[in-house]
Amino acid sequence: MIELTAPENVGLSGARLERLAGHFNRCVDAGKIPGYLVLVARRGKAAYLHRYGLRDVEAGRPVETDTIFRIYSMTKPITSVGVMMLYERGLLQLDDPASAFISGFDRLEVFESGDATSYQTVPAEREMTIRDLLTHTSGLTYGHLFAHPLDEIYRQRRFFEDPDMTLADLAGHLSALPLLFSPGSRWNYSVATDVLGHIIEVISGQSLDRFFSAEIFEPLGMTDTGFCVAAEQVDRFAANYERREDGFRLIDKPRESSYLQLPKLHSGGGGLVSTASDYLRFCWMLLNKGGLDGARILGRKTVELMTANHLPDHADLTGMGYMLYSETRPEAIGMGLGARHNLRRGGPRAQTRHDGVGFGLGGSVLLDPAAAQILASPGEFAWGGAASTFFCVDPLEDMALIFLTQLMPSSSYPIRRELRVLANQAIID
Repeated sequence: MIELTAPENVGLSGARLERLAGHFNRCVDAGKIPGYLVLVARRGKAAYLHRYGLRDVEAGRPVETDTIFRIYSMTKPITSVGVMMLYERGLLQLDDPASAFISGFDRLEVFESGDATSYQTVPAEREMTIRDLLTHTSGLTYGHLFAHPLDEIYRQRRFFEDPDMTLADLAGHLSALPLLFSPGSRWNYSVATDVLGHIIEVISGQSLDRFFSAEIFEPLGMTDTGFCVAAEQVDRFAANYERREDGFRLIDKPRESSYLQLPKLHSGGGGLVSTASDYLRFCWMLLNKGGLDGARILGRKTVELMTANHLPDHADLTGMGYMLYSETRPEAIGMGLGARHNLRRGGPRAQTRHDGVGFGLGGSVLLDPAAAQILASPGEFAWGGAASTFFCVDPLEDMALIFLTQLMPSSSYPIRRELRVLANQAIID
């Protein structure tokens, strides 16, 4: 249960926040999205929660406060927090080579020319580090980007279609493939966070799901977050949809979903499900600089390091990106690893700008709102998921935003930009 305070108690206008409902309700009524939940919190209190539409259109079930959503790449910041917990314990350093934990990663080469069936490589300029994996400057890629022959090579390996594959198996496959570029030289959204999930397993001696449960979810009270949906949770699980020109179509039924069983591959890049109340607790932990209700997940300095821009020479993503993620291209998929459907559809207005946006250890960092052309604060830390979900935490305003729906791909509509404008215009102090 999420307890709400009056918006005015935390410096927000209740009347202006209703613009969120007005706008996104129209999206539902127009048949663009099936339903949604939006949550605005400030100064440690939830101040606005609105839900509208259906979590399961075919069954006529509405979105509820406790609806369980596939959060896909909103898993990545959680995995990154897990890595930083190990960093705090002295079990790894940011400049450690990935090869210290994964056999074969010291022999990676870079794709130079050719196609998916025949190609030439050159030696990498240096080894991939933990920080490269956290910042997506590792040289790894995603099969669904459709931007390079290496993406096709990834697709041919069918990494996430083999039910018997584990994170260790994935890392083994990657050790035999070339990189897209030398580590640290460019930015490319990739399977890097899944590699980090495997490194967590190697160091901790636990499967990633058990590590998350013991080290993050239980201390924070995130009772509905995990890699599968338990039998007693199924009635709260949302259906998943993909965009069509005339609306959307069902692609994953709650009672027939692969999420009803724990997978062997615990995707640190995109495998979790969660609820608004659970993810809010994760956001509050970040805003509180690592602690919540007596549980200390990270130290203050660690969170500050995570949420700083780590791109070389203080660059933004436009300056660094080889193939920018998700919503950059009209035809991008925007899925994040762990997504179990392969979609290609989007619209020009759904493109996300990357001017003035940097990248921290596990999420984007807003550097310059004017350059990004967005109503937000410098230092905002954020990320989203394949099914059009999104979160951001704004340390300057002590504010968190969460938007949950189930529509793929995330490039379908400019939800994330609109959300931040509609929420931030309601600040009145």
